[in-house]
Amino acid sequence: MAKKLQVVSNTWAIRFSFQSLVALLVAVLVIGAIYLTGESEQLLEEEDDHEVTKQESGKNESSSSRCEFFSGKWVFDNNSYPLYKEQDCTFMSDQLACHKFGRKDLSYQNWRWQPHHCDLPRFNATALLERLRNKRLVFVGDSLNRGQWVSMVCLVETSIPNKELKSMHTNGSLITFRAVEYNATVEFYWAPLLVDSNSDDPVNHRLPDRIVRAQAIEKHAKYWTDANILVFNSYLWWRRPKMKVLWGSFESPDGIYKEIEMLRSYEMAIKTWSDWLEFHVNHNKTQLFFVSMSPTHERGEEWGRSVDQNCYNETDPILKEGYWGSGSDPDMMHIVEDAIDGLKMRGLNVQMINITQLSEYRKEGHPSIYRKQWEPLTEEQQSNPSSYADCIHWCLPGVPDVWNELLYAYIFGYDRLKTTVEL
Repeated sequence: MAKKLQVVSNTWAIRFSFQSLVALLVAVLVIGAIYLTGESEQLLEEEDDHEVTKQESGKNESSSSRCEFFSGKWVFDNNSYPLYKEQDCTFMSDQLACHKFGRKDLSYQNWRWQPHHCDLPRFNATALLERLRNKRLVFVGDSLNRGQWVSMVCLVETSIPNKELKSMHTNGSLITFRAVEYNATVEFYWAPLLVDSNSDDPVNHRLPDRIVRAQAIEKHAKYWTDANILVFNSYLWWRRPKMKVLWGSFESPDGIYKEIEMLRSYEMAIKTWSDWLEFHVNHNKTQLFFVSMSPTHERGEEWGRSVDQNCYNETDPILKEGYWGSGSDPDMMHIVEDAIDGLKMRGLNVQMINITQLSEYRKEGHPSIYRKQWEPLTEEQQSNPSSYADCIHWCLPGVPDVWNELLYAYIFGYDRLKTTVEL
């Protein structure tokens, strides 16, 4: 019996030892598996990190070579510029025809805008007119927007030599250039503040007491509701500390007038504009653009001249990259950008044509004293030409032609190119 118990005991001991060994082996295997899994995960994480780094590096490489139309420099180019001759444009404005009114230095016509990492597509008038066949391109805004419209008319009409196939018609605030063969129109509508105002008359609008109806736009908008391409601007006429805002109509004695800080009243007007676009524009039919503010050059000390100097007698652009003068207001640009972002979130795309920085460099591109004077000059003005120099508008051919080259690129979708292009 004792022998039997001993055998049983030995058997259990062997079993116990075997089970212990198995357990030990299992534990070792489990620990090893955990270790290997951890190592594997770490390797995978490191590989993922490496891949992310590569992707980020790729993004950086891509962004560094991305075509930035609004960032670049001016290059003197008297071979391919100007894009047309002043005297060849049938519908040139006397406000912008600097050569006609005595300017001798014409180098302002020969500067080409060179974006970083790419070239602007060459303006092709025939291609644009074909794109506009049976369509309306409408510029809406102030005299700077009108200058861009004149530039666009000059760019396209010089490609139509037959005078019978082009015409100009004025109807109040709306001026229409028609390319007969294409049944295409390039139009300008005078609305310097976008919303209704007491400055809406296309001729008699120079009123010192400026009043806006910041929540009313339909009086203007009905003229461009069915346009295929709309190009807006509004800046110059807001340049004052406060604006008088009217709630009610100009005809009603019950209207409420209140002076409001300019940025707030501008924000109200831009909201009215954006709300109108959201509910009245065909999202699938109409291309929408807003041209940013056109800078003025009225303070020569900002580019190293004397305090009383402005753009008068300037013949060279500013070559220092990043120059920004006091003639532009970033806060106003931010208001427009915020409105455009809001529209995009609501499914309506408006493209900002940012001409501000590139135009900042062109202090020599203004008419200065070389333009038609609407009123006789006084003796005091004649003795001091800089006192009546126009440092706001632009000579043509000139800077606004580049604005239209940018607009042309966006109309044809060149803005969707992500990397370096040669056009």
